[in-house]
Amino acid sequence: MNQLELLLRIAIGFVVLFSMARWAGRKEISQMTFFNLVSAIAFGSIAAALVVNPSVSILNGIIALLGWAAFTVLTDQIHIKSKKARKLLMGDPVIVIKKGEIMEDALRQARLDTDSLKAMLREKSIFSLSDVDYAIFETDGKLSVMKKEGKQTVTKSDMNLAMPSGNFVPLSTELVSDGRVNVQNLNKMNKDRTWLDEQLQQSGVQSLDDVFYAEVQPDGNLYIDKRNDFLH
Repeated sequence: MNQLELLLRIAIGFVVLFSMARWAGRKEISQMTFFNLVSAIAFGSIAAALVVNPSVSILNGIIALLGWAAFTVLTDQIHIKSKKARKLLMGDPVIVIKKGEIMEDALRQARLDTDSLKAMLREKSIFSLSDVDYAIFETDGKLSVMKKEGKQTVTKSDMNLAMPSGNFVPLSTELVSDGRVNVQNLNKMNKDRTWLDEQLQQSGVQSLDDVFYAEVQPDGNLYIDKRNDFLH
């Protein structure tokens, strides 16, 4: 394969791949599901073979790209018209927080840990799990959140409230995550396990083994999520 043929393959591969991506639809980019990921990888692999593999003719490369694009569009049409096919291809959304409680089984099903969950909540400007009523892990990997009543966003100017001063801490402090005590955060607060056990008992929790997640909120209150929350 000479340099001229290589340049020709690159140009054809780029034009065809770009055109097929536009034809396949914007969902390939905006909603990357399992099928979309496989489809995108296949598009790239076929285009790469067309460009650098001299044993693949230009015609066969173009046919392969067109064929895969047609298959992708056909599958999308089936996905749109059939709920059963949609469930098979996309899976179901997973409720990871229900009525303010973390669903441990659902987290395991979605292969999420509490750190990842908290990071996704922070992306939605939610810095405390206690503010969440429901959280749903969507099939495209995004998190949909419904806050508890009374936790909707209201500015201090709307309420004519003064800004806090002094040692106000804007973030919650994690004390227990995935059933394990965060000793580092306890030390930062100049607290120990004895203090934590006392706080849990005051909240009606007799044993640390019953706690899946716990945090101290900015107002000093303790938020606790117990183990063995089952999704029905």
